[in-house]
Amino acid sequence: MDRLLAIIAGFSILLIGVVLFNIRRAHIRVEYSVSWLSAAFVLFVLSQSPWLLGQFASLIGLNSLPDALFIIVGGLFLVVFFRFSVVMSDLKDANIALTQKIAILEYQLNALHEKPQASDRK
Repeated sequence: MDRLLAIIAGFSILLIGVVLFNIRRAHIRVEYSVSWLSAAFVLFVLSQSPWLLGQFASLIGLNSLPDALFIIVGGLFLVVFFRFSVVMSDLKDANIALTQKIAILEYQLNALHEKPQASDRK
């Protein structure tokens, strides 16, 4: 169990480092990195506090700490992935609305350019 907790602690520190590096290089926006940093922080705290992990395991009725840890890890990442699905859905809707507005503006611009040409022929 100690080896698993050490691996989870190392993974969470690595995840925090990768996220901070990508923030610094502007590869990820700060508002999106908060979810990853929060998940990594929770993992690190749980890996360093077997008592807290044991309390969670007993709360959900598990006798095995590794099972409880994997349930927490899975739950955290499901929450993060769901959050990003919502963000992506909002971006898709905004992209569709923007495309429609551009099409309307192009139509209006083409209509304005065609009117003077029609009046020049008269």
